[in-house]
Amino acid sequence: MVPWIAFLHHLHRETTVPSFLLAEIYVTYPEMYREYVRKASPIVRDHGGEYILRSDSIAPLTGDWTPRRLVLIRFDSRADMQACFSSQEYRQIKHLREQSTTSRSVVIEQEADAGEGS
Repeated sequence: MVPWIAFLHHLHRETTVPSFLLAEIYVTYPEMYREYVRKASPIVRDHGGEYILRSDSIAPLTGDWTPRRLVLIRFDSRADMQACFSSQEYRQIKHLREQSTTSRSVVIEQEADAGEGS
């Protein structure tokens, strides 16, 4: 490999931080949502995403937040996440999620010192 290309690869690895998608989901049409999950899961995996959790078993701890379903997906970078959800494959099934749920989501980038307290 050409030295400057090797340096760019190294620099990319050093500056890329994991990104997480946290989605709060209220399922309105379960059958259609199951179809969405069945089709979306391999697309997410093909783009390097890893499902950390998918759960309906949620107990509020503080505040007035009472989500019914949470999904947390990890990607190696925000660019990988954006590539996944802007891909042709995902765009073809996105309507299934939009028509079967009410949802909201946030992107969380892991900080370098994430293990040091809260």
